[in-house]
Amino acid sequence: MNLPSTLIYGLLLCVLMVCAPHAAHLPSWVSVESAALLGWCAYLTRNKLALPARWLLGALMLGDVIGILASFHTLFGRDASTTLLILLTAFKQLEVRNLRDATMTIYLACFIIVTNFFYTQTIAAALYMLATLLLIVTVWLHLHGDTLPLKARLRLAAIMLMQAVPLMLVLFILFPRVQGPLWGLPQDAYGSSGLSDTMSPGSLSKLSLSDAVAFRVTFNGEPPRHTQMYWRGPVLWKFDGKTWQAGRATSAQAPQLDSLDSASDYTVTLEPHNKTWLFTLDMPTSISIPAQLTYDFQMVRTAPVNARLRYNAHSQLGYRANADEDPRQLQRALNLPPNLNPRARQLAAEWRARLPGDVAVVNAALEHFRREDFHYTLEPPALGSNEVDDFLFGTRHGFCEHYASSFVFLMRAAGIPARVVTGYQGGEYNDLGGYYIVRQSDAHAWAEVWLKERGWVRIDPTAAIAPARVQSGLVAAMPDSAALPFLARMQSPLLLKLRFDLDALAFQWNQWVLSYDPERQFALLTRLGMESVSLQQMALDMMLGLALLVGLYTLFMLRRLQVRDSDAVQRLYLRFCRKLEKTGIARAAHEGPRDFAMRAAQAQPQQAAAITDITARYMALRYGKAPDPMALQVLRRMVAAFRL
Repeated sequence: MNLPSTLIYGLLLCVLMVCAPHAAHLPSWVSVESAALLGWCAYLTRNKLALPARWLLGALMLGDVIGILASFHTLFGRDASTTLLILLTAFKQLEVRNLRDATMTIYLACFIIVTNFFYTQTIAAALYMLATLLLIVTVWLHLHGDTLPLKARLRLAAIMLMQAVPLMLVLFILFPRVQGPLWGLPQDAYGSSGLSDTMSPGSLSKLSLSDAVAFRVTFNGEPPRHTQMYWRGPVLWKFDGKTWQAGRATSAQAPQLDSLDSASDYTVTLEPHNKTWLFTLDMPTSISIPAQLTYDFQMVRTAPVNARLRYNAHSQLGYRANADEDPRQLQRALNLPPNLNPRARQLAAEWRARLPGDVAVVNAALEHFRREDFHYTLEPPALGSNEVDDFLFGTRHGFCEHYASSFVFLMRAAGIPARVVTGYQGGEYNDLGGYYIVRQSDAHAWAEVWLKERGWVRIDPTAAIAPARVQSGLVAAMPDSAALPFLARMQSPLLLKLRFDLDALAFQWNQWVLSYDPERQFALLTRLGMESVSLQQMALDMMLGLALLVGLYTLFMLRRLQVRDSDAVQRLYLRFCRKLEKTGIARAAHEGPRDFAMRAAQAQPQQAAAITDITARYMALRYGKAPDPMALQVLRRMVAAFRL
């Protein structure tokens, strides 16, 4: 069986569209080879040449399997399996010889659509895949002998997809949800981005070059001031002279938090970052999902956050944290690597010798940052082995991690327990959606010192150098924002509004589509009156819903088949018959068009010619082999002009 070339080109276009988005995250050789295979097939089709021998395709595919093993070291997992599927589909086009092979290509293209959602589930990706599916259905209609022109075939494909929407909604609402991504077994299914549990010079400044969303926050009531929006993440205790790490706890003491003033309730929608910690305002007290509040006030889960997560939290903005701290923890907060940064040690010793107490030493360090010629920059110079000394007495150009690190070193050298806290600071308010957007560019590091009777107190040395960073955000604090992402430094009101509109749309998409997890499904079904929300009950309700929709659709189609005015020609003829009926000439149920025309012409001899002409044109259009579109227009005008 020789398939028409237009069908082959349509199949190639379908495969190209479903595979094209994978070029962004699969090895470049896969994209090049797939395009070459599709181009080879198009060349053979255009020149009516024979397809290559199957032994040759098998040998090439074996080489590709070896290439996949070399690239991914496995044939399993998200990336390796997707690569194998794409290459197999491309090779399949070089052996499409009959209807079965073409149908197999359609099925493979539909399956590859699903694999695109392994990497992204944005609205743009969904719309692109919907357009691709429309093309696939159009080619499928052509495959099964549809002789309609392309425009009509596209319209029919669109109608078929629209008819599937009710079924899709039933499946979406009632199909049992699973926690996490469906492809969650392989480790490479999870993205990894955002903060790390270590900090070294340059780590946060590099992260600030990303405008990716870390999480979104909706406050219940009045939001806190921008200067109070410290989103707590990993707490770092151990310093080796270059890198800060969390280290191991020396105490199992539970956190102690005394509330001093205002509290805040809010909802966080956290993007997946493949780490166990959650982000909350300083200081968190409770959260709506299973999580543990550690001794240093981090909210952590037992499993990594590998899917979008939504939770409610409560935080105290004024507090006294661990005023009775374990002495072992305090000693841990004083440890410093030996024989490093002697000048910083000497400066801290001078402050300790001449100042009356810990608070005075803290203030002296902050005043030192304000008074000396320090600069806040995303592009600090490299530091030597004594990084703190090089920064404090040499370069004096740094980002928040430089100031937090050097400040904590100075405090420990002066005998004041201190630690580094990383997270995010601030957020961008979206007035349209009524929520705050916290991006990776809002990544921040600050310090905490332990003071008697006050416990752990947040000190942000960056605020002493660049107060605008804490008050208004990163852009306001940077003298030259050219290094920042375009979206972060964009000031055009029109573009800003467009940016917020798109983000609000994405936020609703995340809330109502991507975040439709087991908890939200349970809540929705309970509100809909389902008293017993179990897997068996949901499966039964889903089958009943599908059966009801299919039954209603079947009845609708049967009714359409029974209605005689189901097409334009028939509707025009029935309109003509109704005009005659108004004069008392009604068509009997058993009466054919020709017999009725003869009787009507005898009853209305002055219109006999028009009645005969209209009936003849109707019969030619209704029962002719090749209807003329122009004849339909003529019939429409004649029926409209017919008067008695």
